[in-house]
Amino acid sequence: MIPGALITADAAALLTRLQDRHGPVMFHQSGGCCDGSSPMCYPLGDFLVGDRDVLLSVLDVGPDGVPVWISGPQYETWKHTQLIIDVVPGRGGGFSLEAPEGMRFLSRGRVYTDEEKAQLQAVPVITGADYERGERPSIRGHVVTGDAPEMCPIPEA
Repeated sequence: MIPGALITADAAALLTRLQDRHGPVMFHQSGGCCDGSSPMCYPLGDFLVGDRDVLLSVLDVGPDGVPVWISGPQYETWKHTQLIIDVVPGRGGGFSLEAPEGMRFLSRGRVYTDEEKAQLQAVPVITGADYERGERPSIRGHVVTGDAPEMCPIPEA
């Protein structure tokens, strides 16, 4: 199985510091509005995952990992893209844990190959309702060093 989300080493280092300070955390990929379209980091349990939200991955950061969620409708738009969580200087979203750190999490993407898309279609997604019933992904999203192949570049300011 191919993870729906990965994380860069720099973002994983910041996430580890946030876990040390706040305990277990999670991401929810924002769908726009006030905070644009950013991965928002919350203490685990502070953000209520909806029954139709989709679990992209559990990142291999910290002892229990970090779940990465996206809304069901937004997943339908992005399902051809692997999300790569990165970090850049700037102010994070007002409710996201990295906001006071002078850094912000940023979603970058990589379009799946046709072979990867076929593999993904063979595996049902895990929704919030499925997760509540105990379903978990079979693999974790790993930490990538440097740029993943074909990953969108960081936007220039």
